[in-house]
Amino acid sequence: MTNSKQLLNEVTGMESGIHGQYKSWFLDYASYVILERAVPAIDDGLKPVQRRILHAMKEMDDGRLNKAANIIGQTMQYHPHGDASIQDALVNLGQKELLVETQGNWGDVRTGDDAAAPRYIEARLSRFALEVAFNAKTTEWQLSYDGRKKEPVSLPMKFPLVLAQGAEGIAVGLSTKILPHNFNELIDASIKYLRGKKFELYPDFQTGGMADTSMYNDGKRGGRIRCRATIEEVDKKTLAIRDVPYGVTTTQLMDSIVKANDQGKIKIKKVTDNTAKNVEVAIELAPGISPDITIDALYAFTDCEVSIAPNACVIVNQKPLFLSVSELLKISTDRTSELLKRELEIKLAELQDQWHYSSLEKIFFEEKIYKELEKKHATWDKVIEAIAKAFEPFLKKLKRAIAKEDILRLTEKPVRRIYKLDIDELNEKIKGIEKDIKDTKNNLANLVDFAVAYFENLKSKYGADRKRRTELKPFDVIKARQVAIANAKLYVNRADGFIGTSLKKDEFVVECSDLDDIIVFTRRGQMKIVKVGEKVYIGKDIIHLAVFQKNDDRLTYNMIYTDGETGIAYAKRFNVTGITRDKIYDLTRGHEKSKVNYFSANPNGEAESVSITLSANSSARNKNIDFYFEEMEIKNRSSIGNQVTKYPIRSIKLKEAGVSTLGALKLWFDDQFGRLNTEEKGEFLGSFQPDEKILVIYQDGTYEITDTDQNQRFDIKQIILIEKFNPEKLLTAIYRDMEKLQFNVKRFKIETTTLHSKFSFIKEGEGNMLEAVTTVDKPIVEIKSGRGQQARTTKVKLDGFVEVMGWKAVGNKLADFTKSTEMEWVHKPESPQGELF
Repeated sequence: MTNSKQLLNEVTGMESGIHGQYKSWFLDYASYVILERAVPAIDDGLKPVQRRILHAMKEMDDGRLNKAANIIGQTMQYHPHGDASIQDALVNLGQKELLVETQGNWGDVRTGDDAAAPRYIEARLSRFALEVAFNAKTTEWQLSYDGRKKEPVSLPMKFPLVLAQGAEGIAVGLSTKILPHNFNELIDASIKYLRGKKFELYPDFQTGGMADTSMYNDGKRGGRIRCRATIEEVDKKTLAIRDVPYGVTTTQLMDSIVKANDQGKIKIKKVTDNTAKNVEVAIELAPGISPDITIDALYAFTDCEVSIAPNACVIVNQKPLFLSVSELLKISTDRTSELLKRELEIKLAELQDQWHYSSLEKIFFEEKIYKELEKKHATWDKVIEAIAKAFEPFLKKLKRAIAKEDILRLTEKPVRRIYKLDIDELNEKIKGIEKDIKDTKNNLANLVDFAVAYFENLKSKYGADRKRRTELKPFDVIKARQVAIANAKLYVNRADGFIGTSLKKDEFVVECSDLDDIIVFTRRGQMKIVKVGEKVYIGKDIIHLAVFQKNDDRLTYNMIYTDGETGIAYAKRFNVTGITRDKIYDLTRGHEKSKVNYFSANPNGEAESVSITLSANSSARNKNIDFYFEEMEIKNRSSIGNQVTKYPIRSIKLKEAGVSTLGALKLWFDDQFGRLNTEEKGEFLGSFQPDEKILVIYQDGTYEITDTDQNQRFDIKQIILIEKFNPEKLLTAIYRDMEKLQFNVKRFKIETTTLHSKFSFIKEGEGNMLEAVTTVDKPIVEIKSGRGQQARTTKVKLDGFVEVMGWKAVGNKLADFTKSTEMEWVHKPESPQGELF
């Protein structure tokens, strides 16, 4: 028994000890991963492995390229991990194209291709790295992991490197994701900060593309950035992707496109990767598929658009700290200023030492103190004492005391005959040193100006080829349901009350997407909205179902129902713009025996008239009633409606189809997103009836007639004019004819009727482009040409200058072409139609 208790106590003690060891070891491991592997330091923006690579490359630097394998081997003297981690980090640095110059196949961040083996590729430090990252005099050193070498605690980095390169890493319990920023914009921001001005920073990616930074939140946790590939419409059957979003390769992009196609979200015929020097992924569309909707669907369902959550975590004073991008830049700029100050202080001390020794040398020779060396002294110490004593009358000319080392250094110089020329050279040298001392002290006194000049010099030397690659622009919100391709067929069993995609033996209703909602009405007068599914129960006697369009206030439902309690028939007109999915809505007075006698769905609020036949047994004198829905207002779906008759209804038949009781559709053009809308965003285009069209005129001298579909996308950079199309209006166009170096003008009517096709109405030729266009009846153009005293202005009434001609005609010469010629319309119309551009 005693032995059992003793054993139990021993086991309990062991468990306690093991628990404590695990706790201690885990904390040690977590700290090590955070500080030594995953997270960059604020001081130089580098992770330890990157710092060791750069230090090793500096040791090897002789101006020539070194094999990557040799760089890896040199780095292994400092890095406690294997060559694989060093190789990955070196390739990553090389692909950043900032600190490391490369030769050979270093892989491609756009395609995801790996670099060649280290024995086949070469690298060296860039001139930029040598200038900003190294200075042995300002570097703090520590012993390497095995105690055999010294390595830098941090490099004296005089540039916000962590923001230029970006950083990503996963540690224990935290991660970091700092997005890369533009080289020149970082320098400009540093200068603004030094000058006390406000600045803003937004990411810039090597892969290009577009980015919406409206929720970037200065790079702090909780922020978000949306990145998109640039997709061009080559023609109505082909799209081309010209770049990839940050963090996405062309292989991943194509896989996501194929997956979306297999799921029925998009319909494509073929996708091909033609990437070489530039990214190009070609997409062939299936017949009858809209390019505009496909572009939206690519952003909605594939990696053509990705969302990135920044998380700027860095090591500050041996602790991880979450900062904003602005704070990172400020800290880096302050550190750069401090490093520049230390360099100036070191330089000043060195210049003062040079001045002191040069002054000693001048006195030594000018006053012939060197002759003490020729005298016979008992010992060498006596010689040194004699020289020191000889300097005593001249101590006032010096700025500090003479040390024994100074005299010993003088005696080491070869003694020869001193010419006046030698003294003159010493005087010039001292003057030069004094000028350098003055300049250095001035720089120290004006450190902000010196730091600004330093950054400006960096920009002029290294910033010419570092223009912004990522276009910053706000993105429109793409609603997945609106752009999803119909990939399912919906069926209905009206009697039993089921709808779904698996009821293939029942009545086919409509093709839809699996993202759609379906609105359903029953004979009982109930409404329900459900998501598309294989088999969904609604309720018996389904009378109408369709794909539900949320917020559609033009789709109007006309209904006549009989109240089950009173037997009175009511008529109502209503919209359904928003609901709760799977909830049953009663459209009658709520009695279980109520029933719908007549129901119609009208896309533009059409109000038909119907013939109502009353029951033969009713006491009504007139058993045939005509009812006109146009006499009713459109009200809420929960309204009871207007009384039609108190007598039983036998049947209701359509008498006459109605016209829309709604006003024409009012459309605006949002020139920020290139979209049509009804939310009053952008330029008002006018009120449109169902058969009215839109005219779009482009810079390349083409026009297009299109419908009012709000899913269309327009390239706002190419559009010169967009307005409601009136086929009776004359177009007046001025364009450049670069073959004859002149401006031509023509007036014509649009004679084509084909929709969604571009027609060129200017003369074909390289450099020919549209200068100005209007649909005003009597346009007047003001032509300005020449500069200075040669400048002149002419006004031309174009309706009298040129006759109306065919849309394919070349036109008449208006003026000679010069680079200084400018053209402006004199008047602008008051109406939203025919606006001059």
